[in-house]
Amino acid sequence: MIYLDYQATTPLAPEALDAMLPWLRDQHANPHSAHRAGRAAKAAVEVAREQVAALLPGGGTVSFTGGATEALNWAIKGVGGPVVTLATEHAAVLDTVAAIGDAAILPVGRDGLVDLDAVRAAIRPGVKLVAAMLVNNEIGVIQPIAELARLAHDAGALFLCDAVQGYGRVAIPDGCDLIALSAHKVHGPKGIGALWVSDGVALQPLLHGGQQEAAGRSGTLSPALCAGFGAAAALMAANRSEDERHVDRLWTAALATIGDGWIVNGSTGHRYHGNLNIRRDGLDVARLMSDLRDIAFSAGSACASGSGRPSHVLRAIGLRDAEARSSIRLGFGRYTTEAELVAALARIDAAARAQRIAA
Repeated sequence: MIYLDYQATTPLAPEALDAMLPWLRDQHANPHSAHRAGRAAKAAVEVAREQVAALLPGGGTVSFTGGATEALNWAIKGVGGPVVTLATEHAAVLDTVAAIGDAAILPVGRDGLVDLDAVRAAIRPGVKLVAAMLVNNEIGVIQPIAELARLAHDAGALFLCDAVQGYGRVAIPDGCDLIALSAHKVHGPKGIGALWVSDGVALQPLLHGGQQEAAGRSGTLSPALCAGFGAAAALMAANRSEDERHVDRLWTAALATIGDGWIVNGSTGHRYHGNLNIRRDGLDVARLMSDLRDIAFSAGSACASGSGRPSHVLRAIGLRDAEARSSIRLGFGRYTTEAELVAALARIDAAARAQRIAA
């Protein structure tokens, strides 16, 4: 199997697994207990917290959550509306602001970027929160986070950055008040994320209970998941330059391999290079995936797969339904070799061309 679905989830780093195993196999204490075993578990959690925080701005606190969806829900509901956000945001943001019922959803251009003048006009007096994704999960476009945060602050609002796809890969600018993260997007385990909360920002609780986390999140933490997240974050920090060079080489090889007739969706200049979202007129994506079952790629975000609806992100950048349905997303990174990427893309291109011949 050639795995090209890094935006859905990343392979677990061996170092993260090694960090988790002792807490799964030998040490079972509750990190919120006061006895020695509990204190040891708590110490492991705190080491992980420092490792995750090392890739974030200073002046804030990392609170572990059950995942990025919880972190985004907590940030949005904890601040409340009105909210300003973008049409290309993850469903965890769009559905949450819809539940609040007081939000302005801003359009983006064909390149996937938001117009800053439109943002400025939308942040009317009384807006409490502006939310935007650093790196889009479907098309890889990088939004101008520093400028968006500045506009939010100028209007007296807080700024939430969904950094799930960009954490450890793209620098997170200063000025964010809330930052949502997910471990399994950075070669860590599934089932754990985090919300970074800037000093001085107070949130209403999403979960009521023991308020074990400093920012008020309730629930017993898993030392194993925390340790895995921390180890993955430390590895992202240590390998950042090497990973970036490797992804850039893969991106260049990918663009050189795909044949004529493929179109890249979204900006190529403001983009994370580990995300290649491409379309081909008339492509039957379901048939393509069936023909290439030993290559893991996506017809859209994993969160929306099987819905039968065209991607809301691709529609937001102006693609017709037929164009959105003829698009595929390829995600690659640290553990992808250039040889397997080139081989996979050559087979994808050949299978796509065979469809046209058969038609």
